[in-house]
Amino acid sequence: MARALTAGMRAALEQDEKVLLMGEDIGDLGGVYRITEGLKKDFGASRVVDTPLGEAGIVGTAIGMALRGYRPICEIQFDGFVFPAFNQITTQLSKMRTRTDGALSAPVVIRIPYGGGIGSIEHHSESPEAYFAHTPGLRVITPSTPHDAYWMIQQAVQGADPVIFLEPKRRYWLKGEVDTHRPTPDPYRAQIVREGTDVTVVAYGPLVPVALAAADAAAEDGHRLEVIDLRSISPLDADTIENSVRRTGRLVVAHEAPTFGGIGGEIAARLTERCFYSLEAPVLRVGGFHLPYPPARVEEHYLPDIDRILDAVDRTLAY
Repeated sequence: MARALTAGMRAALEQDEKVLLMGEDIGDLGGVYRITEGLKKDFGASRVVDTPLGEAGIVGTAIGMALRGYRPICEIQFDGFVFPAFNQITTQLSKMRTRTDGALSAPVVIRIPYGGGIGSIEHHSESPEAYFAHTPGLRVITPSTPHDAYWMIQQAVQGADPVIFLEPKRRYWLKGEVDTHRPTPDPYRAQIVREGTDVTVVAYGPLVPVALAAADAAAEDGHRLEVIDLRSISPLDADTIENSVRRTGRLVVAHEAPTFGGIGGEIAARLTERCFYSLEAPVLRVGGFHLPYPPARVEEHYLPDIDRILDAVDRTLAY
């Protein structure tokens, strides 16, 4: 996935001279995860810009550049570092189109490595997606495969709206084929990545491989899980989930972020409204616990795993 993101940004830089990259240590170093490695050498320091250590300044500058016709891609080194820029994102970037009655747009893409599972220290393993999904005017998307990563970063850059592009950092080393000639479908639509008949399981980003592994395990017990990769957190593609739930009658939503106030609650509420007479059991959520992300030595107890998803599947099938 890391190399797919690099290739996707390279393609975006080649296709549009107004695209530029901004972030801390993204030039010579290539970023903490080396996602921008080699791009400064090929495109120069004026298009791959090493910025001061100040996230508010990075995003604020990007907004100004976007208003002048550029298409900045900002890198936030770690998820927990985005909060100094939170005001710029939620009160300025997200509202620009509405504030100007559509006269101005700010097509800024903000790349945020997010989630846990890498044994890191405090402030390096957050899941801030609900904050941004709650903010009108922002699009929030997250790939789970290298193919999606390659195409979705390009599609995010090409749009007219600001995009929060969440990269599941523990999946940077996930391998998979990338077809550079076959664009991925609309990045704001969910995809069924495994068909099933008994329970619909919705996941996104880092938990999609876990949900697929849970489906493999459930199949050994004779249960066929349908797994949906949400891909877009905002806007939310409820139609794809609804069509699945009307067939399976059961829904489990899984994400790394705490279940309290999380995206799973919005999905549960919306699908309960839409599919009340099709549901055979309550919608169940699987997620992190409502506490600060724990130290690395115990993070495996915090992160949802195959067993916790299967437990939810067993509970919904028991109704």
